[in-house]
Formats: sequence, structure tokens, C-alpha cells
Amino acid sequence: MRTVAEEKDKKLEEDMPEENTPEAPEEEKADQPAQEEAAAGEEAASKSEKKEKKKKDKKQDALKEKIEELEDRVKRQMAEFENFRKRTEKEKTAMFETGARSVIEKILPVVDNFERGLASVPEEEKDGAIAQGMQMIYKQLMTELEKLEVKPIEAVGEEFNPEFHNAVMQVESEEFDSGVVAQELQKGYTYRDSVVRHSMVAVVQ
Repeated sequence: MRTVAEEKDKKLEEDMPEENTPEAPEEEKADQPAQEEAAAGEEAASKSEKKEKKKKDKKQDALKEKIEELEDRVKRQMAEFENFRKRTEKEKTAMFETGARSVIEKILPVVDNFERGLASVPEEEKDGAIAQGMQMIYKQLMTELEKLEVKPIEAVGEEFNPEFHNAVMQVESEEFDSGVVAQELQKGYTYRDSVVRHSMVAVVQ
């Protein structure tokens, strides 16, 4: 038989509420929204990073395209400037050549007059001061023309060449063959290998 004390203990045990032992599942349920929220946050962060990277790449592509466009424009402008420089240099040279030829053409009659004057000096007066002075001036003039690449055209004894000679008459000659220049009536000149004035000549018929 149970004692009165044992009966009381048993009754107390029966009256006590049962302990809620399944606490772990409740904690897991409480943690699940936090995990889902963290995962959603990570996914959102990943999407944001991708979007930011895409935006950055797009910006870099636009910047690269702009740089290439500017480089192309600079190259075209440099090419245009080089063409302009060459064209200007060519025009400048052509203008200089035209001006030089014009001046030379005006000087040649002076040379002709010097040569006629010297040829008309009597033999006995060639050693005189005036004749010697004219000769010195003539030599100086011819030296300066030669420095400018102005040269007389060879005529007498040369085969007639229409590029250098202007035939104004035909003559008979025992000294030269047919088609050869026998006489020079006016001296011709070239400037830098181009004819400034053709030689006026008589050709053997």
C-alpha cells in the first residue's frame, strides 16, 4: 500500500503541465523567413551588381566609341592638313617659277644688248676702259643668271630640235649637213631644264 506522501507526489505529477519539448522545430520555423530574406537580399544584390556592371560596360563602350570617333576625326584632319600643305607648297613653287621666268624673260633682252654692244666694239678699242667695263658687267650678269640655273641653248652645229630651236630660215652650207643649225640669229635660254626662250636659228636645207 502506498503511503499518503506517495499519493500526494503522484497527484502533483499528474497535475503538472507537460513540458513543450519540441522547441527546435519552432526555432527552425522562426529562422526560415530570415534565411529566405537573406537569400532574397543576396539575389537582389547580385542582380544589382550585374545591372551596375552592365551599365558600366555600356558606358565604357560608349566612351571607347567616342574616342575612336575623335581619333578618326584627328587622322582625317591631319590628312587634310598634309594635303593642304603639299598643295600650298606646290602652288608656292609654281608661283615662284612663274615669277622667276617672267623676270628672266625681261632680263634676256638686256643680255642681247650687251652682246650686241660688245660685238660692235672695234678691235683696237677692246682694251679700253669702257669696253673692259662692259665686259665685266656682262660676265657678272651671266654669272648671276647661271646661279639661277639659266643656261644658253646650244645651237650652231647641233641637229635642229623644235623643242629648243625656232627655225626662221633655211640656208645652204658646205660645213654642215642638212637639218643642222648653221647660224644663230638670237640666243635661246633654259631655266631649270625648261625653255624660257627658243633659239632663233637658220637651218641647213
